[in-house]
Amino acid sequence: MPKLKLPNIDDVVAIDIHTHAEEPCGTHPDDGYDDFQAQMADYFKSPHKHPPTVPETAAYYRSKNIAAVIFPVDAERETGFRRYKNEEMLEIASDHLDVLIPFVSIDPHKGKLGVREARKLIEEYGVRGFKFHPTMQGFYANDRMAYPLYEEINNGGAIALFHTGQTGVGSGMPGGMGMRLKYSNPMYMDDVAADFPDLKIILAHPSFPWQEEALSVATHKPNVYIDLSGWSPKYFPPILVRYINSILQDKMLFGSDWPVITPDRWLSDFAKIEIRDEIRPKVLKANARRLLGI
Repeated sequence: MPKLKLPNIDDVVAIDIHTHAEEPCGTHPDDGYDDFQAQMADYFKSPHKHPPTVPETAAYYRSKNIAAVIFPVDAERETGFRRYKNEEMLEIASDHLDVLIPFVSIDPHKGKLGVREARKLIEEYGVRGFKFHPTMQGFYANDRMAYPLYEEINNGGAIALFHTGQTGVGSGMPGGMGMRLKYSNPMYMDDVAADFPDLKIILAHPSFPWQEEALSVATHKPNVYIDLSGWSPKYFPPILVRYINSILQDKMLFGSDWPVITPDRWLSDFAKIEIRDEIRPKVLKANARRLLGI
């Protein structure tokens, strides 16, 4: 396939920086994936009982006139769920580049194999970003084990997006499905931002219970941004709203966490919280446009 092209986003109303490409339920009936997806739908009160496909996701965003960054999550080592292969997802997404901006995911435990894959995805496919989920992948973000992968991403000029804070993954399941929340404290990202000052980093989600740590890292490190996905804005803590309205207004990004939270729900609630009028366009589109280089 030819290298990925970025969409023309002059006319879109927003850029959703955080959406998921989920392998359809039932593809691997032996690995517990269906039970996991049912739990996620219940936790988030999602209208999607089965994850939408990439084409279905594209159709939804096209109908809303919103561009979307979309990615899988490679967590097969820690969860046993066989991953949605990056190349497969990219091939499918390539038919929908009018609205989709595909990122990819590689578990850093894959070592040199993962580094080679990252290089290929950047050089041959033109991938613009990589998704990490420390809790699902079972690692601290500042573990030097992951640094060769970060270096490859940095050398390719791509973005690194990290889950931070509590997760709905495994919530309410026995032992939380083995997911350990400690890995996703955003303060571990401070080391990464310091050691890779040119790497563009996104801290995903309001980082409960470490919101102030995330705000501190994003304030101190010029290369760190925050996406606001995974929570309805009506639940944003006051300190987060205060920073959106002030010193981090140029580093906050709209994200929904589709399909568990829809843009309709997120945008409706965002319209009801006290954000200054001149800042709303920055959060919804301008900041992401600058970060993505569109």
